Amino acid sequence: MTTHPNLAVISRYAGGDADLDDATVWSVEVHLEGCADCRARLAGSTTPDTRALLDRVAAAVDEGIQTGPRPAPVRRAWSPVRRRWLVWALGPWLIMTLSALLCAVLLNLTFPELPSLVLLLAPVAPLPGVAVAWSRRADPAWELIAGAPGAGLMLLLRRTATVLAVVVPALALAGAGTRESLALMLLPGLACTAATIALGGRFGVRRAAIGVGATWAAAVVLPSLATADIPVVLRPASVPVWALATVALAAYAATRADDYRRLASRD
Repeated sequence: MTTHPNLAVISRYAGGDADLDDATVWSVEVHLEGCADCRARLAGSTTPDTRALLDRVAAAVDEGIQTGPRPAPVRRAWSPVRRRWLVWALGPWLIMTLSALLCAVLLNLTFPELPSLVLLLAPVAPLPGVAVAWSRRADPAWELIAGAPGAGLMLLLRRTATVLAVVVPALALAGAGTRESLALMLLPGLACTAATIALGGRFGVRRAAIGVGATWAAAVVLPSLATADIPVVLRPASVPVWALATVALAAYAATRADDYRRLASRD
């Protein structure tokens, strides 16, 4: 049972009685935190001088708010949640991708008898950036961002868009420098990116990017270099197939959006 302080003690406390010992003051204050009835008694026990003082303070505060200088707007700090569109660890990987494309262009111009290295590299150019875009190892704010409402597939798509915004113009420039078909460079790249996202929900995005890249290298790049010829999958007739594959893989990835809610331990 809780013992309420008697009205005399509350009145002495309200009046600021200097003779009230510290133990009693402490017990009254602790009790007032949890007892609405005693707080009401305290409000009714204040002296006229105390009420007048409170009224003067309230009036001064109101006047200060109305006539005083407005506080300067608080600048919003750079929060980890606002970094959903990018992670700084993407920088080195994007630089590496751009450097690889530049080397491919130079090799094409130096050794025109080789199959187009730009065309062979273009489909997997976005994959390193996509792999890092969804990686707890690359983002120190991973736990905070992964728990935000916009996390999951939407987070991955935002960061993938950042990667493509850098890689696609570079591919367009590389294609213009080597006179390669822009469609044959971009559509296979979009299809491989969509495949990485679609498989990432099940196996982890980093593993999916490695798997798609290794499969492309083994099935397309190495045979093309061995035969010194562009494979069928990178010839003009394959453009509609790549477009259809991109749409189908993107649609499949959208149906597996819930998988990305369970990737807390995957990257």
